[in-house]
Amino acid sequence: MLGRSIALSTFLLALGAAAPASPPAALDVENVTHSLNVSSCPGYALESLRETNTGLTAALSLVGPACNAFGRDITNLTIEVTYETITRLHVKIYDTDEQQFSIPESVISRPQAPTSALRNSSDLEFHYDTLPFAFWITRRSEPDAFPLFDTRLASLPSTPIPPNNATDNSTAFDGFPLVFEDQYLQLTSALPLDANVYGLGEAVSSSGLRRDVSQNGTIQTFWARDIQDPLDENVYGSHPIYLEHRYNQTTQKSQSHGVFLLSSSGADVLLRTPPSSNVSLVQYRMLGGILDFYLFSGPSPKSVVEQYGALIGLPTWQPAWGFGFHLCRWGYLDINETRAQVDNMRAANIPLEVMWNDIDVFHSLRDFTSDPVSFPGDEMRVFIQNLTKNHQHYIPILDAAVAKQVNSTDLYYPYIEGAKQDVFMENPDGTEYVGQVWPGYTVFPDWFANNTQQWWTQGLKNWSDSGVEYSGIWLDMNEASSFCDGSCGSNANLSITPPQVLPGDPGDLITDYPEGYNSTLSGPSGNITVNGTSTYVRRAVEVAPPLNRRGVGAGKQSGVDLNTPPYAIHNGFGRLSIHTIAPNATHAGGYAELDVHNMWGLMEEKTTHKALSDILPGKRPFIISRSTFASSGKWTGHWLGDNFSKWEYMRLSIQGILQFQIFQIPFVGADTCGFIGNTDEELCNRWMQLSAFTPFYRNHNQRGAISQEPYRWDSVANASRTAISIRYSLLPYWYTLVVEQFLIGSDILVTPVLTPNASTVDGVFPGRGNVTWRDWYTHNVLNTTSGGNVTLSAPLGHINVHIRDGSVILTHSEPAYTIEETRQGPYSLLVSQTSDGHVFGTAYIDDGISSPPGPSKTLAFSVTAGQVKITAHGAFDVKQKLQVITVLGTKKPTVVKMGGESKDGWEYIEAQEKLVVKGINLDLNEDATIVWKSDV
Repeated sequence: MLGRSIALSTFLLALGAAAPASPPAALDVENVTHSLNVSSCPGYALESLRETNTGLTAALSLVGPACNAFGRDITNLTIEVTYETITRLHVKIYDTDEQQFSIPESVISRPQAPTSALRNSSDLEFHYDTLPFAFWITRRSEPDAFPLFDTRLASLPSTPIPPNNATDNSTAFDGFPLVFEDQYLQLTSALPLDANVYGLGEAVSSSGLRRDVSQNGTIQTFWARDIQDPLDENVYGSHPIYLEHRYNQTTQKSQSHGVFLLSSSGADVLLRTPPSSNVSLVQYRMLGGILDFYLFSGPSPKSVVEQYGALIGLPTWQPAWGFGFHLCRWGYLDINETRAQVDNMRAANIPLEVMWNDIDVFHSLRDFTSDPVSFPGDEMRVFIQNLTKNHQHYIPILDAAVAKQVNSTDLYYPYIEGAKQDVFMENPDGTEYVGQVWPGYTVFPDWFANNTQQWWTQGLKNWSDSGVEYSGIWLDMNEASSFCDGSCGSNANLSITPPQVLPGDPGDLITDYPEGYNSTLSGPSGNITVNGTSTYVRRAVEVAPPLNRRGVGAGKQSGVDLNTPPYAIHNGFGRLSIHTIAPNATHAGGYAELDVHNMWGLMEEKTTHKALSDILPGKRPFIISRSTFASSGKWTGHWLGDNFSKWEYMRLSIQGILQFQIFQIPFVGADTCGFIGNTDEELCNRWMQLSAFTPFYRNHNQRGAISQEPYRWDSVANASRTAISIRYSLLPYWYTLVVEQFLIGSDILVTPVLTPNASTVDGVFPGRGNVTWRDWYTHNVLNTTSGGNVTLSAPLGHINVHIRDGSVILTHSEPAYTIEETRQGPYSLLVSQTSDGHVFGTAYIDDGISSPPGPSKTLAFSVTAGQVKITAHGAFDVKQKLQVITVLGTKKPTVVKMGGESKDGWEYIEAQEKLVVKGINLDLNEDATIVWKSDV
């Protein structure tokens, strides 16, 4: 059966992925009542140019009658072009009066302006036409090659693009002039035909990691929403960055570059190839804001990701324990059931690092509480302190919405104090914006308000002091989600919680199973055998008050329609207000939700990160969040949301994890075994193995589904123990990758089974020239041809893992039950030599918890034929010794020496050309050399 190879997290390998076997369905054609073609808009002329050593500034003026396509044309614009570094170019086009919204530096800080002249030394060059204004950007080294970004498109045909899920008042046309209006911006750039484009998320894409640029094309919508992982629609986060990879036939070089639009505006980004065109296109359609582009020259995929991180901020330091195995479910109804999972995991000898609770922990489903009956504070304190004694950790959930006080006798202090300190979002008339989530009617923190940070920190501190002594926080529903369509209204009957049917309750029984499930063949899975299917959807109580036009927008515009902008982006829910906060809700400073909606999760993450730094001083804050935006990685990790217990979604999790490496949120993973629906033994077996090789590793499922803890099935338990053992032994490898601030590993290739009832898997083993791959378990050389499929044996319980030659990997010799216990054990070194014997690598070691990071040790491993040289740098004292060195791909020696002295205790295995030197007891704080040779 076919499978897929993944090099986690080798994004470089993903760039070579083939196009999908069958194209996605064509975009839906719908009736369009608005017939305006924005190609009739006049465009702009460039004038008043002023050039400097770091760039240029100029005015852009509308050159004809305003077309007012989806708003009012803005007559006077300013363009600023800045060569910020030799690899980063900044192109900013904004309204000269600065009335349009732009992201404040208090939310996402930007680098200081360049102080040196980079215009003539930059890897990138900016070019422009004055009338009509257009610009293009090239590589200095390839001035005649296809530009990296090119808006000169007046000669292309202006053919309509049918809208997808658009409302009746929308239209979608290929109009190529620059359009800059108070409620609509449009800019189009040419791409090479059938370009290799990656990114533009968050997306669960039917075309794979590589985005579809065919005639059918892609519409990626940026509007954060609470939805269960649909294909090809907008989901939880917004990341308007793409990486394009090109192969130059003339120079025979592959190069990558990146394009980032710093905007939180609701938007559509289209990728497509017009009929009979010799180029593809990327088109931005935004509901407001400004055009704030950054170009990154790469030229490797790795360097593009690094350059993006240098702009928005590098990922937060993760505590070492975060790389352990995490267990959660919605439906651990009390502390006894939660404690039982910890006990059962230990009894089964399946490592458990972190125990989680979902909303079951809350009292009346309210934030910052624990139920006094099912999760009493004193018992919670004892339970969590026992976890701590065993080097384990506890994480609870925290939802975005805060319950509104029902009446004067309802003493819910997070609301009372928040209202007193004016930290909640408001309606345009100044009343509280009221939503509805799990606890009933709710309000939403305003992250722009002056007192919110102090109030949020105090709420988290009080919660910890009450007995919920967490090690980290799980942020959910922070798109933000609300079950009202618009504000429920400040006069709602707050003593009545609208009825909700929850999964597992009568009326919503969980009866769905994975593809290929057969109850007679699945073994002791504990599966129920109910016919029929059920797809769980969080049900919104439809409360639809009038949606009013707000007189003043975020940019102080008058008369703009915030709730139903004239251009309807392809939001999967339709109107922007559905299942979230309405766009006309207001924030401190006059900001409208329409303009800052996509940053809601980011601002909660930033506020929570700062709060945990105060509450747990000196420790690295651990946060996992659902909604993310550009720079979220500075504050949080991410999980891929409410996925399905399907083989398809296990496969889709791979592209999701790789996608977030581009977004500089490397600590990411999926709900292992699936969240929605029932899993089964085979799927959970394969998924537990796969997720052991992803950065964030958590098993989590929904209320009402069958239990899926890995100890439930013997085969899953065995597979989990094996996979977690490999994961824990590789902790130094993972840790070193994260310290490098991106996850682009090149040494380990994982080939999981992604289809049911399979006992083999096909994998592609990349690498040009004479690249050797060796089996992780046996160290046997794999007989493979670069780029060709290889069929591998994959019985249930086995996941294929291979290591590339030219790698040197520091490992833990004795994986233990927890990360801390594993870290206290000895080290081993695995060297897989190239044919010439040369290998180089590094490993990073510190205490795994301190924030800011304290002393560290960086080990450099330099291998030549017959020698390993270890060089130590840094003040951290590594207590554990290096006990074993394994060298693959070497001739049999006659002597092994360390420090000039002959070393006993080594063996050589001819079949694998493997030298194993044991009992070294090497101090990793000191330099050392190990030599082996075939003559004395």
